[in-house]
Amino acid sequence: MRVENIIHEEEFLYNQLADKLEKNILDGVLKTGDKLLSVRALSKEQGVSLSTAFKAYTQLEIKGLVEARPKSGYYVSNRKKRPSPSDEAIESKVPEETSVDDIVSMVYRNLNAEGLIRLSIAVPSAELLPVKKLSKTLVEAIRESADSCTGYESTQGNGRLRKQIARYAFNWGGNISDKDVVTTQGCMEALVFCLKAVAEPGDTIAIETPTYFGIFNVMKSLGLKVLEIPTHPAEGISLEYLRNAIEKVQIKACLFVTNFTNPLGCILPEEKKKQLVELLAAKEIPLIEDDIYGELYFGNTRPRTCKSFDKKGLVLLCSSISKSLAPGYRVGWCIPGKFKDKVLHIKLMHTVSAATPNQAAVGLFFETGRFDLHMRNLRKALYTQSLLYTRAIAEYFPESTKVSQPKGGYVLWIELDKRIDAFELFKLGLKYNISISPGHIFSTDARFTNCIRICFGTPLNKEIEFALKTLGTLAKSMIKEKV
Repeated sequence: MRVENIIHEEEFLYNQLADKLEKNILDGVLKTGDKLLSVRALSKEQGVSLSTAFKAYTQLEIKGLVEARPKSGYYVSNRKKRPSPSDEAIESKVPEETSVDDIVSMVYRNLNAEGLIRLSIAVPSAELLPVKKLSKTLVEAIRESADSCTGYESTQGNGRLRKQIARYAFNWGGNISDKDVVTTQGCMEALVFCLKAVAEPGDTIAIETPTYFGIFNVMKSLGLKVLEIPTHPAEGISLEYLRNAIEKVQIKACLFVTNFTNPLGCILPEEKKKQLVELLAAKEIPLIEDDIYGELYFGNTRPRTCKSFDKKGLVLLCSSISKSLAPGYRVGWCIPGKFKDKVLHIKLMHTVSAATPNQAAVGLFFETGRFDLHMRNLRKALYTQSLLYTRAIAEYFPESTKVSQPKGGYVLWIELDKRIDAFELFKLGLKYNISISPGHIFSTDARFTNCIRICFGTPLNKEIEFALKTLGTLAKSMIKEKV
């Protein structure tokens, strides 16, 4: 879901498709009660993805022009009836064929609904962010700029920001200069640029499993194949499995989160990071390292990155401030090693440059030491919240429940009794305006059917505790029904 170009293209396609269908409904070509094509059939007919077709119907649903009937499909509705935001949050409309893409859309379609308790989104609560200081810094950066930040940045990115990123690299064992850094609009755009630099459509990329579902979307959009590498809840990816896979499959590149994976929250031990870099370097296989959670550590020191062991320039490190400072600023970067020129060319072709004011503000925020102070406070808050959420889950959920013990980041991976279907729990939760992420969406084949991801980015309050208690009660009732 970045990057930004891919998003804009997808938004254009589903809005265009929704507009076409809306015109047919308003013109009377499609009448009230008419059954529409299934998501799959619409996708095939229009030559768009399942996700785009589903979003088009969702757009029409919001406008009250169509309605989904369970196990039946989509129909033109009575235009006088329009669903309210609260109805959208409560109702779970399942498409005829529920794929991983469909489930992702269902999880994230209602996130702005009023009253929804958002345990499904891995971002910091606004109350944990230095909003006023950041706004003040933005004004300062604009005032300092000779053209008030109205001009284009260089393609490589804001100089002050790149220098600060290079300075912070010292914390994870990096020895780089500002010339090694390329700024992007968020981490996902950085990942896309790096993937384009090292692979072509049809190539196979090794990723961890379970992993963030956005990675699957990126791979699909770029025409890349995926090889999933099993991940241990505490030790990270299986190097043995990867080593064997390399001998059997032509892997063009790897993309791993090595610090505080999403959703497991685990960290690859330092020695295994070194071994991973050496293993891939021996085969000349690039490693794209997603380090977006690296600064959110709960221990005393910032964990090293695989990039710190890189001697051949084969590790392309990507990160951003989306999880640590300001998700909406869309400030990210990559350190692409020997692939820097390719990444710069790709960026030039896609976006030319990123937003000047945002980059300038973040660079100044780093330079003044405000970021260091903020991160010390944020890390303490997140660690406390992880303990409080874990304690609440232990109290309210079934005794058989297993909970991850993250050493950083925002998320808890919860393994439920095998009799519980996480997607069913998700749908039940929506009836109480509670949103979670079912485990189905963290693999390509929806294999983690009895797992859920819960985010602890919001301080535990009465509302959150009610949500966890409700989910626990629902989980217990689901077990009783299967006895």
